[in-house]
Amino acid sequence: MGSWPPRTVIRKSSGLRTLESALIRSGLGPVAGVDEAGRGCCAGPLVVAACVLAPKPQASLAGLDDSKRLTERAREQLFPVIKRLALAWNVVSIPAWEIDAIGIHVANIEGMRRAVAGLRVQPGYVLTDGFKVPGIPVPSLPVIGGDANAACIAAASILAKVTRDRFMVQLDAKLPGYEFAAHKGYNTPVHMAALSRLGASDEHRRSWRNVSLGREVDTEGDAMDLGHVGVETTSAT
Repeated sequence: MGSWPPRTVIRKSSGLRTLESALIRSGLGPVAGVDEAGRGCCAGPLVVAACVLAPKPQASLAGLDDSKRLTERAREQLFPVIKRLALAWNVVSIPAWEIDAIGIHVANIEGMRRAVAGLRVQPGYVLTDGFKVPGIPVPSLPVIGGDANAACIAAASILAKVTRDRFMVQLDAKLPGYEFAAHKGYNTPVHMAALSRLGASDEHRRSWRNVSLGREVDTEGDAMDLGHVGVETTSAT
């Protein structure tokens, strides 16, 4: 009898599929990739996505790459294709108030757990971007620079990034003056000037030092629901 799990042999594969292909050949598939968007922001949610791609490369997804390397137009074009062709995908949001309550690193880990748990296809193995995520009920591996080295992580990064960017654009209309549509909540000079001028909104992370120094303002309304911009769980039928 052979040992379990079987020894994984890495062979050269096309594009970003080398690691995933090796895991699938070893009987450890399907493989899910997990990534987040918004970790470094001082406003808006942390958005985490998990994605399971089909075992064989698909021509329509040949452009997959780290979402930060792609243009906004390229991400928007790939977004519906990933949702249509993925075996399963799930996007979750950790709002600013929860980040303040538990801290950004814990929020990131919790978001990755939730994203994997919500997949309609049970993965046999999970690849996470950058660091180990305890509490995932299947074998997992942190991949440094994962969104540039594994297709499933790249797909997850695009799902997370596009979902969050769309949310921040809508938030810009609700909270004018901060210019969220332009900087998406990151600590740009324009954002810092607006924060100094207007104070912190309900969508700002109050535990961030630059936010806590600003005066509080009444946003006259509840925080927006990410469901308004299409956060959902889906899988291929």
